[in-house]
Amino acid sequence: MNGVRLDKWLWAARFFKTRTLATRACDLNRVEVQGSPAKPSRELRVGTMVRVRTESNEIELEVLELSEVRGPASAAQALYQETDASKRRRTELAEQRRLMPSFQVLNEGKPSKRDRRKYEQVRKRG
Repeated sequence: MNGVRLDKWLWAARFFKTRTLATRACDLNRVEVQGSPAKPSRELRVGTMVRVRTESNEIELEVLELSEVRGPASAAQALYQETDASKRRRTELAEQRRLMPSFQVLNEGKPSKRDRRKYEQVRKRG
């Protein structure tokens, strides 16, 4: 196998749950190959550098193997190798998210009259 479609490889490597989502990410310029935005039909080869942006992460990786078939997660991880800079950046972002304050829901369901008054007081101050 000389090359494989980008959207098929992203799906097989388990970056996206469906090929449709992989295609959509390519159309929205969230996937770059060798530093330039890539179409879903772009042919990947071994050794190509790919950058994938998701809601929470940006991953830079090198293609080690090609596959059009989605297999188990262990097989999918063997298809690529993430760069060291990308790993560091992901761990830093995870640490920042962990340190962010979390907000608790005061009351689940419909707010009571008393809760609504509290919300209005907070809004008027801000």
